[in-house]
Amino acid sequence: MLLLALTASGQTRQDTARFRIMSYNVENLFDSRHDTLKEDREFLPDAIRHWNYTKYRKKLNDIARVITAVGQWEAPALVALCEVENDTVIRDLTRYSALREAGYRYLMTHSPDLRGIDVALLYQRHLFKPIAHRSISVPPPGKDSRPTRDILHVSGLLLNLDTLDVFVCHFPSRSEGARETEPYRLRAARLVRQAADSLLHVRQRPQILIMGDFNDYPHNKSIRQVLGAQLLPENTSENADSSVVAAQPDPYGLYHLLAHQAAHRKHFGSYKYRGEWGLLDHIIVSGTLLLPDAPCHTRGGDVFAPDFLLAPDKKYGDRQPFRTYYGMKYQGGYSDHLPVWADFYVLY
Repeated sequence: MLLLALTASGQTRQDTARFRIMSYNVENLFDSRHDTLKEDREFLPDAIRHWNYTKYRKKLNDIARVITAVGQWEAPALVALCEVENDTVIRDLTRYSALREAGYRYLMTHSPDLRGIDVALLYQRHLFKPIAHRSISVPPPGKDSRPTRDILHVSGLLLNLDTLDVFVCHFPSRSEGARETEPYRLRAARLVRQAADSLLHVRQRPQILIMGDFNDYPHNKSIRQVLGAQLLPENTSENADSSVVAAQPDPYGLYHLLAHQAAHRKHFGSYKYRGEWGLLDHIIVSGTLLLPDAPCHTRGGDVFAPDFLLAPDKKYGDRQPFRTYYGMKYQGGYSDHLPVWADFYVLY
């Protein structure tokens, strides 16, 4: 009888694995060689920035340090990277930097962006096994619009053999004005929403994770209206008031893991513009990933802002991200963005 009891207990027992994800705009991760098909001369040894192999190697090890620190000295399961030039820089990052021991594999886009900027997804294959991937191109809204980055969509199996669909985004920039470039970001957001809607209707248990640099804030139209990313239901996050009755998330809705904090925490954000912190880097999930008893679920996320990623803001006061360049002056910092992260828990 004791043997039977132990056997039955073993059959019903489940293990839980922490599954940390992060997204990071690494600010112009270029190699120091010229690609004749791209406008990358700005990052060459004889160009105005005097970018060279020594600075490039330092940049790789700096990014590796950030990824390791976000994982609390364990490699995050998934790492979304924005502003990476090509396969060379990702191969060097995963194989020849301080990150080589993590054993990352990667997938990335090869976009028509004139500067050669792309997005990539690093993954731990024992925690996430890709079964399909594709690039979603974003057509320019007008004939004079510059080509932009593709959106990367990766479908993969988790430890419990459930499918997780991951979208890595780097929406068109605001460099020519936020209002003037908004139609481009709206177009990108519609494509992501359409792809997500298809999965919500096709998957038996849809689990969707959307992350990256959207070049828009949580209240902007591309995030709030087009993607329809809602605030987390009451009592979802780890810091929620336990006396509040938990609201049930809509399994077919999309929810923003960081928007509530952006609205209620002073000086909260992943990017600082003219002295004001704001959230340009987002983590958005389907409602199925917010159910606490789901086989894969999350309780929310945060911005990673340790002292070593910050520098004094001499113009506006307080601190700001420690950038690689300040204007054209080389500082030797990390990025003009801070990483964002979230923990998921996988039952298997």
